[in-house]
Amino acid sequence: MNRIKRVLISVSDKTGIIEFAQQLVAKEIEVISTGGTHQLLKEAGIPVIGISEVTGFPEIMDGRVKTLHPKVHGGLLAVRDLPTHRQQMEENGIEEIDLVVVNLYPFAQTIAKPDVSYEEAIENIDIGGPSMVRSAAKNHRFVTVVVDPADYQIVADEITIYGETTLQTREYLAAKAFSHTASYDALIAQYLNNRMGNSLPEQLTVTYQKHSSLRYGENPHQQAAFYKETIAANGLIASAKQLHGKELSYNNINDASAALAIVNEFQGPVVVAVKHMNPCGVGSGNTIEEAYQKAYEADPVSIFGGIVATNQAVTKEVALQMTKLFLEIILAPHFEADALEILQEKKNLRLLELGSITQNKANSIITVGGGVLVQEADLQQVNQDDCQVVTDRKPTQDEWEQLLFGFKVVKHVKSNAIVLVKENRTVGVGAGQMNRIGAARIAIGQAGELVTGSVLASDAFFPMPDTVEEAAKAGVTAIIQPGGSIRDQESIEAANRFGITMVFTGIRHFKH
Repeated sequence: MNRIKRVLISVSDKTGIIEFAQQLVAKEIEVISTGGTHQLLKEAGIPVIGISEVTGFPEIMDGRVKTLHPKVHGGLLAVRDLPTHRQQMEENGIEEIDLVVVNLYPFAQTIAKPDVSYEEAIENIDIGGPSMVRSAAKNHRFVTVVVDPADYQIVADEITIYGETTLQTREYLAAKAFSHTASYDALIAQYLNNRMGNSLPEQLTVTYQKHSSLRYGENPHQQAAFYKETIAANGLIASAKQLHGKELSYNNINDASAALAIVNEFQGPVVVAVKHMNPCGVGSGNTIEEAYQKAYEADPVSIFGGIVATNQAVTKEVALQMTKLFLEIILAPHFEADALEILQEKKNLRLLELGSITQNKANSIITVGGGVLVQEADLQQVNQDDCQVVTDRKPTQDEWEQLLFGFKVVKHVKSNAIVLVKENRTVGVGAGQMNRIGAARIAIGQAGELVTGSVLASDAFFPMPDTVEEAAKAGVTAIIQPGGSIRDQESIEAANRFGITMVFTGIRHFKH
């Protein structure tokens, strides 16, 4: 039996540490501590030994060097049932340390401060703490390591029952400890790489904190959890405040994030409805009420059971309209009090308040067999000056407005993608097709009579003129596309033949 006799405590997060130390002392466990933790425990009347009394060496260099000593790490790393290790401990005056309670300098909180200096950030990189955690976790057959205050009671209870912790608990805590130090180091690497503008380093280390467990993943037979960035920016799905409704699902979170990405493309009032990661309705107007009506009318069938996001505060008037159909989620910077009261009558409707809407600039990471694909976020936007009119007829000012609207939306539609726009709203969306003409036919079919006088946006170039011909036959008056095909001239000639104006952006927006 490895009864716990000595504990080393050194914590930045001092939540519950006095109470935990009191429980340990009550079990006649000797407490060693450092710096501010030592002072705190001493002031609380807990008998505590300073680290310098153990090492016989003062804390030096402003506390940078205090626990990096053989009498600390020898006490943690010694294999207790190995005679040579025991002999070396005796020869060097090293005593066993059975329990380590350590959490690290607050690096994440430090770099989250808007005015933090580089020097302050570097000074908050812990060295001795991770070293002790790793030593204890490596030797978990004999040593217990605790990095999370949530685990204090588990350890205290087992010591009360057994005088030590169980091997199963030590293994669990060791895994948690290595996750803790790995996350800490990954965050430091991210900070330094970001500072240098190195978005695609030779070794990719990323870290996320568990936000919540999910009931299931994309399908009921798949387990899932939601993780957020250690320092999540405001105005993103990971930092949204849920005001009402049942738990978010895996698909809810995916769709909500997709809706926010589209909202971010627009400056004035806009409402976006999303279904299965694709927009089914996007509308802009002078007010949120007008924008919502346009988004709803864009596809009143698909919006049922969808996700709705806006960049405006939700008013009483628009809330009354939203309650007329079944929605999964409504996301907004703010909900007015009357609107919130109305929407909360829908028991399961999730209401997410963002405070603001923020562009997600993080790299996208997609897992593939045996690895990941990483790319910078597609933040490229297009304005009129970026475009080249390639046909005889130039767009009218209204056509320009509709074309740029469409190109903002098609960027977020699964490829191959075609979007039809009219009067500042989508009227047809063709998504995820194996060929472009197929996507165009879906969008045209969805638009119905509204296709006449609409404009068409394509996420990539036309490999042949069939899409232009199909659009002309339906009554489309203007087209925006990247251009760049070796057969561009065929599409240009077709557009001229039908009196369609066409502009090239030079920017492709594939979304797989």
